[in-house]
Amino acid sequence: MLRLLSVALLLFNGIGAIYGGWSLMQDPSGGKLGLSLAFLEESPFYNYLIPGIILFCANGILSIIFAAAVISRYRYYPEAIFIQGAILTGWIFIQVMMIEIVYYLHFILGGTGIVLMILGFLLHRREKKQQIFVA
Repeated sequence: MLRLLSVALLLFNGIGAIYGGWSLMQDPSGGKLGLSLAFLEESPFYNYLIPGIILFCANGILSIIFAAAVISRYRYYPEAIFIQGAILTGWIFIQVMMIEIVYYLHFILGGTGIVLMILGFLLHRREKKQQIFVA
């Protein structure tokens, strides 16, 4: 059940981040997603190209790769889940600090990141217990 929830959250994050990141790379003004360049005034960016690339890779592609790792029971999949949760939580925290505005999606995605970290931790503990009994 924990693995299934992890895969669902990783795919939710990954698909959304791929769409958002790709949209920002295609239209760095943010207009396609209804974003204003004014949000970037307090950030080091003058448009959304670099944030789009980071979003696409770090939260999009990586989430999909980690979902595949969970499905295939890659040896370190619990750690991968935790890492992706930390990346997502960090992304949201930095985003809120830079744009100085909080939207409902920040709570949803920040919560998703925290849940992924918890799931990664719980699965790591469970895998360690199973290894002790097998040895």
